[in-house]
Amino acid sequence: MQQTLLAVPDYAALEADEATHPLKQSYSGLGYVVYKRTYARNVEGENRTEEWHETVARMIRGAREIDAGLTEDEEARLFDHIWNLRGFPGGRMLWQLGTDNVQRLGGDSLVNCWYTNLEAAQDFGWLMDRLMLGGGVGFSVNNGRWMGTVIGGGAVRKDGFDVDHVVPDNREGWSELLVKTITAWFEGEDFTYSVDAIRPAGTPIKTFGGKASGSKALVDGVNDIQDILYAARGRELSSVDILDMANIVGGIVVSGNVRRSAQIAQGNATDVSFMQAKRWDLGGIPNWRAMSNNSVVTTDVTELPQSFWDGYEGNGEAYGMLNVKNARKYGRMGEERDDPSVDGFNPCAEIGLADRESCNLSELVLPHFESQGQMLDCATLLYKVQKAIAALPYLDARSASIAHTNMRLGLGVTGVLEATERQTAWLGPIYEALREVDKDWSAKNGWPESVRLTTVKPSGTLSLLAGVLPGGHPGFAKHHVRRVRMAANDPVLEWCKARGYGWEWQRGFDGVEDTRTAVVSFPVELPDTAKLSKDITAVDQLDIVAWLQRHWADNAVSVSVYYSKDELPAIQEYLYDNWRYFKSLSFLLHSEHGFDQAPMEEITQAEYEAMAAQIDHVHTFTVTGNAVDIEDSDCEGGACPIR
Repeated sequence: MQQTLLAVPDYAALEADEATHPLKQSYSGLGYVVYKRTYARNVEGENRTEEWHETVARMIRGAREIDAGLTEDEEARLFDHIWNLRGFPGGRMLWQLGTDNVQRLGGDSLVNCWYTNLEAAQDFGWLMDRLMLGGGVGFSVNNGRWMGTVIGGGAVRKDGFDVDHVVPDNREGWSELLVKTITAWFEGEDFTYSVDAIRPAGTPIKTFGGKASGSKALVDGVNDIQDILYAARGRELSSVDILDMANIVGGIVVSGNVRRSAQIAQGNATDVSFMQAKRWDLGGIPNWRAMSNNSVVTTDVTELPQSFWDGYEGNGEAYGMLNVKNARKYGRMGEERDDPSVDGFNPCAEIGLADRESCNLSELVLPHFESQGQMLDCATLLYKVQKAIAALPYLDARSASIAHTNMRLGLGVTGVLEATERQTAWLGPIYEALREVDKDWSAKNGWPESVRLTTVKPSGTLSLLAGVLPGGHPGFAKHHVRRVRMAANDPVLEWCKARGYGWEWQRGFDGVEDTRTAVVSFPVELPDTAKLSKDITAVDQLDIVAWLQRHWADNAVSVSVYYSKDELPAIQEYLYDNWRYFKSLSFLLHSEHGFDQAPMEEITQAEYEAMAAQIDHVHTFTVTGNAVDIEDSDCEGGACPIR
């Protein structure tokens, strides 16, 4: 493997040269920083993390270990595509392939997200387990009737080990306590439990990284869930009850650890109580409801109540829109390709999924391809890795069954709005070619053809690596500052300081500095080909989403449409006429947020040039030290887990 991949060219030597290192040229070095903080694993026995060629080599080695079926020549070509930032496996794959976790956890270690119908106590345990594995989960809030009537009972914590149930110190143990607690309330029984076997807060977690949160988060979360069940005695759970319970589970998982709890709650379009669940402006809303993005399922925009549109006026949060009927009926819009298994969507809503089914993602960087043939080659090689992952064992039998039946993949494209017309014209033909590749490769391996193949995801982190606009989003501004938060003890922060990037301590809402977290500013200049948000109306963005849904994505297209409040009438009129051509949509106010140290801020060209001039591109700086905990998200809209 080493000889095949590293003989010619010598990638290690190219990385040592500032001018030939692809990540250090990406957004003035931002790509390299994001890579080192997110995907570079610690090198055993050395006080450093991987460099880019080592990460790619590990990933290629991991593809061989899962029997992706690549020849040595294909491995070398895929290495070249990834190293040159033309295409990437999903973030979880880049982080986990080639590690022992894949042998231990199978496909669960490599997929980003899931969906489940919350219909029983066991489903809440499954939700917690997937979140603790680092995956995001979508769920429905409208299945409370399947659980029956809440009777009473519950869980009582005691010290020591003379109890009915001792919680083991593993993720399965936490999920088991949750299931036993919820079950007790529906069966009218009590039990006692102890958390004395759980490791103390701050203990390192060796497999996925981060630190243990201790038992407090679990105990507090179980108590909060029991408060909800107590209030529901004598009736079925409401949609908001289920929302709260799932959000509390997310809070348990996040507390004290590095993971986000990425969730999307799917509710009925006429459920006003669900629609008002995030009306922060009304007061009295529990903080845990920030754990999920919420969306409504509808095939008819005219049925949406005023409470839905209130969120778009800035009263609370704007809910997204999901069209499950279209996700079941169509591949690319206009092409009927039945998939009756779809029940809901993943947290970013680019993939329609069956109950307990997972996403399986990769990405093509559209502006970085020189020819249609080059792009098809990269797409085919990434497809083979994804297909092998779909065939892996999964921890849950139902998840394994649906993964092996549907073989659902999501090969995305990013940088769409800075690609040329020539490049975007390749999307349709490459999709058709991929369908033929899937037909032949599936037959050769004895697998079902994939029910879906392509998508457009929000694509935050991987697009920063490549230095392109995320997914199908327009650029924020021609010149802007991109701010990245880092722990004060992060070795990458010292690299940034040495190179001359501006930084400051994070400030709280009260203006007080937090010296545990630094905010580093990266000057960004978008290419002239990039379409900017100021030049594209919300309706223009909707047209782009519809075009991608028709020509490329047979799953869905996830774009947070930037809008201003005065565009709402035009948005509503457009959706009344065209919602039948979409599978999912979400919206985001472009400005008027008033945040200090915002993730992005527009600057003038002169300000950009002054900031860029401070960066040292001459000397070579090395990041020494092991990786530390990180907090950033893998998606442009902040919905997906880190890795």
